[in-house]
Amino acid sequence: MQNFINLLTRAVFMSTPLILGALGEVIAERTGMMICAVEGIFLVGAWGGFAVTYLTGNMLIGFLAAMVCGMLVAALYGYCTVYLGQHQIVMGTAVAILMTGFCTFFYRVVFGTPTSPLKIDPMKTLKIPGLSKIPVIGQVIFSQNIVSYITYLIVPVVFFILYKTALGLTVRSCGENPEAVEVAGINVRRVRFLAVLVAGCFGGVAGAYYSLCNVGMYNSEIISGRGWIAFGICFLGNWNPVGALIFGIIFGISDAVGTYVKALGNIGIPSELFSALPYFLVIVLTALKKQFNVPAKLGTNYIRED
Repeated sequence: MQNFINLLTRAVFMSTPLILGALGEVIAERTGMMICAVEGIFLVGAWGGFAVTYLTGNMLIGFLAAMVCGMLVAALYGYCTVYLGQHQIVMGTAVAILMTGFCTFFYRVVFGTPTSPLKIDPMKTLKIPGLSKIPVIGQVIFSQNIVSYITYLIVPVVFFILYKTALGLTVRSCGENPEAVEVAGINVRRVRFLAVLVAGCFGGVAGAYYSLCNVGMYNSEIISGRGWIAFGICFLGNWNPVGALIFGIIFGISDAVGTYVKALGNIGIPSELFSALPYFLVIVLTALKKQFNVPAKLGTNYIRED
C-alpha cells in the first residue's frame, strides 16, 4: 500500500511541470500561436534556473531567472512569427534547436568543464499543517513543494480568466476570428505576442522545476522531450485548462511509473521500456482521440490590413 501511495505522490510531483507548460501552451494557442519552441523554452529555463541558483544560493532568484529566460526565448519566437510573419512551426523548431546549443555553450562558459556534475539541494517538500496528516491524500496532495501547490492553484485561475472574463474572450477570439477582434479596436498582434510571453514564463518555470526541484543539477538531456509532452497535453486536453490538468496527471503517473520501475533494478524487463512510456502514451492517445476543438486560426499568422 505504501508503495502505491509513494507512486501517486511521485505522479503529482512529476505532473507539475507538464501542467504548467501545458497551461502556457493553452493560453498561447488560444490566440492562434502554436509554440513549437516549447522544448527549447523548457531547456533554457532549466539552464537559467540552475545557473543562477548555483551562483547565488537563492532558489527564488533562480526561478525568477528561469522565468526571464523563458520569456526572452518566447519573445524571440513571438517577434519572428507575430511581427515578421515567419512560419510558426519552422521558427519554433529552429528556436528549440538553437537553445540546445545555446545552453550547452553558456554552461561551459560559466562553469567550464567540471570533473563531476555541479549540484544543489533540490527544493524541499512543504507539508501543509493538518492536511498533510490525512491518510493517503495528505501525503499524495498536501506533501508537495510550493511550486506544485501554486501550479494546481493556477489551473482554476486560468480557466476563470479564459472563460469568464472579457480578457479571456479577447484571447479566444484572436484564435477564432482575429479580423473581428481587430475591427473592435484591439491589436491582435499585441495580444498574441503577450500570450506568447506568458507561455514563455510558464515554460521557463516548468523547465527550472526539473533542475531545481527534481534532480538538483543540470545537463543537456534534463528535459528529454518533456516540453513536447506538454505541447501534446495541450492538444489532448482540447485547449482547455481542465483538460491540461487531467492529462498532465495522466502523464505524471506514466513518468512516475518509469522512475519507479527503474529504481527497482533488474525485473526482467528493460527499464528503458518504462522510461519511454510517456512518449508512447502521447502517440497512442493522440491516435485514439476522435475530436479536437482546434482554434480556427491556430498556426496561422495574422496579417494586418492597413
